[in-house]
Amino acid sequence: MMQIAQELPMPSRQYDIGEIAREYYDCVYRFCARRIGVDFAGDAAQETFLTAQKVIHRFAERSDLKTWLLGIAHNECRRQARKRRLAPEPLPLLEPGADDRDLGALVDREALRVAFAKLSPEHQQVVILKEVEGMSYEDAAKILGVPEGTVKSRLHHAFLQMRRSLGDVNGDRS
Repeated sequence: MMQIAQELPMPSRQYDIGEIAREYYDCVYRFCARRIGVDFAGDAAQETFLTAQKVIHRFAERSDLKTWLLGIAHNECRRQARKRRLAPEPLPLLEPGADDRDLGALVDREALRVAFAKLSPEHQQVVILKEVEGMSYEDAAKILGVPEGTVKSRLHHAFLQMRRSLGDVNGDRS
């Protein structure tokens, strides 16, 4: 009896992990820094690319490469945060080197930071992915491993909670 060899599914193209790392390292590093801080972002980014190298054969091109990498980075940041018992990083509200002399804007930024800090980690994640990273609902859902509707719902509830928190800061209780 003759056995027929099954071919393993191959990705539609070959990937050079070195080229991928050169192209996406900065993006992955910033993504990790926003989640676990700059002190550990380099380690998380490096582990992201090591994991990607090991599992690149499973990349099915159902999303773009950046979304796939950020999904790996998201899981790596969660693993590092658990391992190191890290608190979530606060939302960066001032761009490096920003010259902000307007005290009102500074107070507003502080109020926003406080309101953001009151959100659950799940709500913080969707705010960062959608509003800071500029991701689509679809890509944010793929990165977080949840349905797109869950991302929309979390974002909606995050904004409602932030509005309430900001209203409390400004003396409104509406």
